[in-house]
Parts: sequence; C-alpha cells; structure tokens
Amino acid sequence: MKDHKAGFVNIIGNPNVGKSTLMNAFVGEKLSIITSKAQTTRHRILGIVNGDDFQVILSDTPGIIKPAYDLQSSMMDFVKSAFDDADVLLYMVEIGEKALKDENFFIRIKNSKIPVLLLLNKIDSASQELLEEQVQYWQEQLPSVEIHPISALQNFNVRGVFERILELLPISPPYYPKDQLTDKPERFFVNETIREKILLYYKKEIPYAVEVETEEFLEDEEIIRIRSVIMVERDSQKGIIIGHKGSALKKVGVEARKDLEQFFDKQVHIELYVKVNKNWRNDTRQLKRFGYNN
Repeated sequence: MKDHKAGFVNIIGNPNVGKSTLMNAFVGEKLSIITSKAQTTRHRILGIVNGDDFQVILSDTPGIIKPAYDLQSSMMDFVKSAFDDADVLLYMVEIGEKALKDENFFIRIKNSKIPVLLLLNKIDSASQELLEEQVQYWQEQLPSVEIHPISALQNFNVRGVFERILELLPISPPYYPKDQLTDKPERFFVNETIREKILLYYKKEIPYAVEVETEEFLEDEEIIRIRSVIMVERDSQKGIIIGHKGSALKKVGVEARKDLEQFFDKQVHIELYVKVNKNWRNDTRQLKRFGYNN
C-alpha cells in the first residue's frame, strides 16, 4: 500500500451547474438527486471511487446561495466544511456564468492553498468562440487554477478530469473500506429519492417546504418494506401533496419505488404518509433531527 493514493475531492458551485451530475458520473451510481430546480442537494453527500491503488472520496455539496432561513444556513455550513478537508477542490461553473452567489466563497477559492480545478461545464451548448472567451475570462479571474472544459451530462472529458485528480491526490492508505460506495445509510437514499419525485412533480414553494423521514426500513431476502413520512409546513401543502383522492401521492410512491428497486436491486414495497410539521425549516431542534446543523 506504500504507493496507494487517497483523498477528499469536494465539488462546489452555484445551484444547477451540474455538480450532482458530475458526482454520479464519477461514481457510476445515482447517489445525488438531479432536477432542474435550484437547491436540489441539501446535504453533503460522499461518493467513494475505489481502485487497486487509489480511493477518491468525492463530496457533492449544496449550491451556493445567500441563506434566507435556517435550513439554508445549515446547507451553506456544509459548503464551508468542504473547504476545510479537501485535498482537491472542484469549482464548477457553467458557460455564461460570471461569479458565485456569495463573494466570500469566491475569495476563498482565489486564496486556496490546495489545488483547484475549475470545471467549465455544459460546453456542449456553446460555440467554440464562446468557449474560448469563457476560458480567457476565468484565467483572468482565477490565474492560479486549472481550467477543464467538460460536459458532465454527455460525459465529455470527465475521465480526463478524474485522471488529473488521481495525479494530485496525496499518498495515503484508504479512509474507508474498499467495498464502500458512500457514507450515507439506506434510509438517506430512500428519503432523497422520494424528495426528488416531489421536486419533479410539484411546483412553486411545495418542494422546498418538504422534508422526508423514513420511519421503517425492513429488508429480507425477497423484499424491502419501507414506510416514509413526507413533512410539510402547512395544511394546504398537505392537500396538494396528497392530491385528488390521493392520486398525486400515489404517483410519487410509484415513481420512487421504481428507482429504489433499481438502486437496491430488489423488490420494494413503499407506504407514504403526509404530516404537517410547522415551520420546521427554522426550527433548530427539527433541523438537527433531519441531519442538518450537526
């Protein structure tokens, strides 16, 4: 193991730049939920890629925003922690983007003592001329970072970035068992899968007022039985989540079950309930219970 490399590679950037898509492309599994809506990722999620002589511990973080309530403040704490333990930092931007939504994070990138790779994403939607303009812009803004044009969705140059990460990692034994894929438990992925469907199928404030808690996860050889509660902040939101004669909630359950059966490679039975949990996004005790503010 004397030539074994291992380290933490943390992905930061504004909402919707493709951080979760890149993370999943690296890992080869769907660990982070992906939707077109901002603030899809709420937690810091680790994905572990193992080889004979390396272990890359990738970290997907929430998109950088100016916090408006306690939940968002906790989300930004996850981003701050990504600066503290990184061996390599991936700063992800998309074509046409000019800066982070929080100047303080941008200053930290500029002054970083660890290697920073700026990943210019979504280049499949840009002309060669625009791409060259963007590369020049970021070279002027951050002269000390490496710039790598990529398309996470099309898997363009993702392998090249991974090879560069391996070059930059320190010599180290693995931090996690070699067969481990993530640091999160099964219930976390159940919660995230259900929340993804809510982000996809409901509009306006509804997805952001929702938290999911899995109260039961029972697995035997043939089937996994799951009971999860969808928390909302108001009675009116509860009605919207359930829908006419339960149709909307049933759709969430059916679509979540399909994804979970693929993820766990086993038959899944899922029961969903909806409960009002007033003002949970600004309740420190509730946030701690849901894995925030730790």
